[in-house]
Amino acid sequence: MTAASLRARLLVLIVCVLAAVLVPLGFLSAQHTLEEVDELSDGRLAQAARTLEVLVDRIGVEQLRQQRAARLLVPSVSNHPQELTVQGRTFESEVGFQVFDRDGTLLLATENLAALPRTQATDGSYEDVRKGKYEWRVFTLIKEDDDIVIRAGERYDSRNEITRALWIEHGLPMLLGLPLMAYLVGWAIRRGMRPLDALAKALSRREPGSREPVHLRDAPTELQPVLAALNEQIGQIEEALERERRFSADVAHELRTPLASTMINLEDAMASARPDEAEAALQAARECLVSLARRTEQLLALARLEAGAAAGPRSRVDLSELALDVIEEMSALIGSGGVELSVELPDHQFVEGYGVALSALLRNLLENAFRHVPRGGHVELSIRQAGGEAVIEVVDDGPGIPAEKREAMFTRFQRGIDTHGSGYGLGLSIVQRAVELNGARIRMLDRDDGASGLRVVVSLPTA
Repeated sequence: MTAASLRARLLVLIVCVLAAVLVPLGFLSAQHTLEEVDELSDGRLAQAARTLEVLVDRIGVEQLRQQRAARLLVPSVSNHPQELTVQGRTFESEVGFQVFDRDGTLLLATENLAALPRTQATDGSYEDVRKGKYEWRVFTLIKEDDDIVIRAGERYDSRNEITRALWIEHGLPMLLGLPLMAYLVGWAIRRGMRPLDALAKALSRREPGSREPVHLRDAPTELQPVLAALNEQIGQIEEALERERRFSADVAHELRTPLASTMINLEDAMASARPDEAEAALQAARECLVSLARRTEQLLALARLEAGAAAGPRSRVDLSELALDVIEEMSALIGSGGVELSVELPDHQFVEGYGVALSALLRNLLENAFRHVPRGGHVELSIRQAGGEAVIEVVDDGPGIPAEKREAMFTRFQRGIDTHGSGYGLGLSIVQRAVELNGARIRMLDRDDGASGLRVVVSLPTA
């Protein structure tokens, strides 16, 4: 089943809301108008009875009674043969009156109301009385002084016509207006959603791999957060793809040499007839595989740090405890290198950061120092607090790095010319990424005592 479009949903919802509001309002308005018409018509009957009371006073009640004593016919006011016509309609047959004396004898009446029986209505009351096929609304006025009862009546026909006219007046515009309103609302929705159509066209026209942000001229306020989030997502996807491409290139570049060396050594071992030569070739192949494993580990560590996958949520990290763990992990390298390590750590130094990234930072700083310091050299690791920051400092007495080349050392595969051991120029790249993840600062400085070597200082916000 095909899902309804957003335009169709909006159209249906808006029309339903309009109908839900306008129909009850129209019904209530018509009902209130009818109540007002009924009150006005009742007031008109009362006014007619009062007017007739004045006329009866002028004619004289006794004169009306004498006519009855003379056995005259009941004086009736005929509506025929010339009825009052207003705009093509006659109204005289729809209204009438009666006058009774104290004995209930009809003294005066209109022809259309002459046969309407008298009831026991009270003074000033209204009642509904049926006569033949018609129903009348009757107002009763009792003149106590002369014992005269005056009744003014109106047929419900006229009121029903007014009711029908009012319902048509209120209902017909709504019946005709709702479809027209639905059409206009649909047109307004289509016009209002043009920016979405423009966004869809802009996205469909984008070239694969394009990094250009999506722009819409005169974008509505409601669409601007969508554009901002979309551009941010496009940027993140492009960054992820770039990391993948860069990682693939790094792997192809860095693993080609150790793999080739391993294959050559294995072929030499297999081709050699002398055991000592074969053993030497196998040992060389093993060293190539160890080199390959380390290089792969560094590439994966750098990829994880760049993707932020290894960081996870920030947490409270004890740098002193972390440094001891890293030193214990590197104990074999430290013991075999012939380089002295001195450590100055506080009991605890807490920071708010990513533990995995900080471990990689400490490990690579120490590895970098040990690989540049010749046998018999010295490396110092210290952690302290200064100016509201936790400061990690690694000092070595190796050849150092010229000031003009220090910035470039954070680039991938950039190695110092006097490197000892099997470095691949990835260590400081990992350090740089860890610094960025933790919002820290890193500086490469000369030693304070002026001797040769390098001093690396990392400053992190404390917890």
